[in-house]
Amino acid sequence: MKTFPASQLIINADGSAFHLHLKPEFLADKIILVGDQDRVNIVASFFDEGSIECDVQSREFHTITGKFQGKRISCISTGIGTDNCDIVMNEIDSLANIDYNTRTEKAEKRQLEIVRIGTCGGMQEDIPLGTFLVSQKSIGFDGVLAFYHDRDKIADLGFEKALVDFIGYPKKAAVPYVVSANPELVDRIAKDDMMRGCTIAANGFYGPQGRNLRVDIAVPDINEKISAFRYEGQRITNYEMEGSCIAGLALHMGHKAMTVCCVIAQRKVEAANTDYKPRVKELIKTVLERI
Repeated sequence: MKTFPASQLIINADGSAFHLHLKPEFLADKIILVGDQDRVNIVASFFDEGSIECDVQSREFHTITGKFQGKRISCISTGIGTDNCDIVMNEIDSLANIDYNTRTEKAEKRQLEIVRIGTCGGMQEDIPLGTFLVSQKSIGFDGVLAFYHDRDKIADLGFEKALVDFIGYPKKAAVPYVVSANPELVDRIAKDDMMRGCTIAANGFYGPQGRNLRVDIAVPDINEKISAFRYEGQRITNYEMEGSCIAGLALHMGHKAMTVCCVIAQRKVEAANTDYKPRVKELIKTVLERI
């Protein structure tokens, strides 16, 4: 049985996870991840009256656990970026599958269902603003998965090589990794009324997404190449900033995970919708009904 010393698994004095400040008994099997800590309150506003069990916050990590139509759900904010998602994914897995009293791995594992709800920028002209877009594949520009053993076993290596060759990817950048969302969860959430695609999780908002301000970027036409790229009938549909780490670590850990975003910017036609909150609220309600 694997044991985890204090230097590897830091547990707060009250028995909660180090960053999340969440105790094991307050983690539901169904989890919604959002980037914005204020969005946790929006999700929780749909919960059944009187069902909220906990409401804890530490830095950008805000968690509310309650019930929606009788289903027990935890909503957790990650903040921006895959580095934060590395923290959240490891800590929720530890809460589910490590005994915090003995610091040992549990013999019987819990499989979590994790749905990230976010916003994104569309990369194809035929994807209108307001589209609900499910990431069947996530493409990580962040490099996080390379720090974990057997990264290649869960990745689509053919897709990766084709993309790197087509773009002329910067040689000193982390090699992109391509991982799949859980197909059962995708089918359950997307049904037949959400678009499905391949999503880049960028490790920044400006240069890594092809935005060129005062400092020139390494591949000036990277977004044109990304939009034109095709691999076995698949195309890249959108940019966001968290999904690859969530999908990749979920595969390693044995959880079900996926990302669904509302398209609030259209990079190909240089359009954006700043009044997107009602549409995101609609997406939240839909996911709560289907998770």
